[in-house]
Amino acid sequence: MQIDLTPKEFRLLLDLVYIGNWVLNSTRGEDRFQEYDDLESKIFSLSPALSEIWEGTVVPSRAYAEGGIHEAIACYEDNVFYEILAEELSRRDMDYPEITDDNYDEIVGRMDDYMSEFEASGVDHLVLED
Repeated sequence: MQIDLTPKEFRLLLDLVYIGNWVLNSTRGEDRFQEYDDLESKIFSLSPALSEIWEGTVVPSRAYAEGGIHEAIACYEDNVFYEILAEELSRRDMDYPEITDDNYDEIVGRMDDYMSEFEASGVDHLVLED
């Protein structure tokens, strides 16, 4: 198989590979998906300027990893966090119903209210009570 990419497309591919492997492996500790690490290494080895050798393995360079890609990951993580939190709080407010056609609009409406609050204040107004 051969894929023809422009330099810009290849750089975007590196970003996708890095982000994908980060999502799959960053929280796994020793139980990483090795196939994804291996593929990331293979793809990054095609870009010596953005890779380095660490313990005998090609990895994204420190300059690459510190060059802004984690801001994109952090934005994604924040959005997922707030969306899950909004859904969980909305379902909690309704005593954790299964989502059905009958309650979908109410859940989404509550989620929208929570998301508006999170956009305005983050989690500053969340309080745990006994």
